[in-house]
Amino acid sequence: MGNLLKVLTYNELEQGPNFFLDFENAQPTEAETAVWNQVNAVLEESQGVLAELQSYTGAGQEIREVGAAPAPLLSPQLGATPLLSPQAIQNPGDLRLQERAWSAVCPLVAKLKRFYEFSLRLENALRSLLEALTCPPYPPTQHLEREQALAKQFAEILHFTLSFDELKMTNPAIQNDFSYYRRTISRNRINNLQLDAESEVNNEMANRMSLFYAEATPMLKTLSNATTKFVSENKTLPIEDTTDCLSTMACVCRVMLETPEYRSRFTNTETLLFCMRVMVGVIILYDHVHPVGAFAKTSKIDMKGCIKVLKDQPSTSTEGLLNALRYTTRHLNDDTTSKQIRALLQ
Repeated sequence: MGNLLKVLTYNELEQGPNFFLDFENAQPTEAETAVWNQVNAVLEESQGVLAELQSYTGAGQEIREVGAAPAPLLSPQLGATPLLSPQAIQNPGDLRLQERAWSAVCPLVAKLKRFYEFSLRLENALRSLLEALTCPPYPPTQHLEREQALAKQFAEILHFTLSFDELKMTNPAIQNDFSYYRRTISRNRINNLQLDAESEVNNEMANRMSLFYAEATPMLKTLSNATTKFVSENKTLPIEDTTDCLSTMACVCRVMLETPEYRSRFTNTETLLFCMRVMVGVIILYDHVHPVGAFAKTSKIDMKGCIKVLKDQPSTSTEGLLNALRYTTRHLNDDTTSKQIRALLQ
C-alpha cells in the first residue's frame, strides 16, 4: 500500500492491527479528492490561527489601569447616563483610560471570535473525515490503508487541536480580556448604550464564546463533542467502526514513536511531536466516545505503552500532553482503570 506499511499484524494484547503511516508524504487519490479538498480549505487556515494565538498578548495593562482608576457612578434611573464620581471629575483621565482599554480589547475580541468560528469549521471537517473513514463496506483499518491522505488530515486536525489548546491554557489574558469585554457590554446595556463592537459580537455569540473559552482545552472539547454527536446520529453505523478508527491511529503513533527504525523514516524532526499530539488526541476522543473508555482492560488502546512512550520524551514536549490525558479524559478515574495507569499519570 505504498506509504502505509504494516508493521504488526496483532500486538501482544490482540488489540488489532498497527500500521506505519507516512504522515509526511501521503497524497490524495482520486477517490479522496473531494473530501480532501474540503478539509484542506480549513487546514490551510490552521497555521495562521496558531500564529495569531501565539502572538496574543492581551490588554492586561490597559485593563489594570482602568481597575486602578475610580469608576463612574451609575444614575439610579435605569437607562440614565452614567454619573462621574467626584474623583473622576477631578481626574478626567479616567474616561480616557476606559476608552483606551475598550479600544485595546475590541480587536482582541474580534480575534477570539475568529478562533471560535474556526472551531466550528474544524468540527465540520472532522465530521467529513469520520464519514469517509468509517463508511461501509470497508472496516476502519482498511480505510486507513486505502485513504492515507485523509488519515493524514485527521492527524493534522488533532495536531492543530492540541497545539491550540496548549497555547490557550498558558495564556490567561484570553479569558481576562473577554471577561472585561462582557462586563463593559453589560454595564452599557444597563444604561441603554449600544457599542459598535456589540454588533460584531452580539449577546448570543458572546454566550457561546464564553462557554468555549471557559473550557481548559476548548478545541479538544469541540472535537470530542463532535465525535460523540457523530456516533449518536449515525445509529446504523456500529460504534466500533468509529472507535476502531481511533484506536488504530493511536497504535500507529505509539509504534512509530517507540521504534527507532520507524522514527528514522521521517525527515522532519517535528514529526515526532506531531505523532505524540495525534496519539493523545485520538486517545481522548476514544475515551469520550467508547462506552467504557480508553483506560479499561478491554480497551483496544495500550494505555501503558502510550503513557510510557510520552514519558520517554523530554518533559518540555510532553507535559502538556500528559495533562490533557489527566484532565480532559472521561474515564481515567473510573473503577475500571488500573492502579498502575493512574500511578503513571500522577
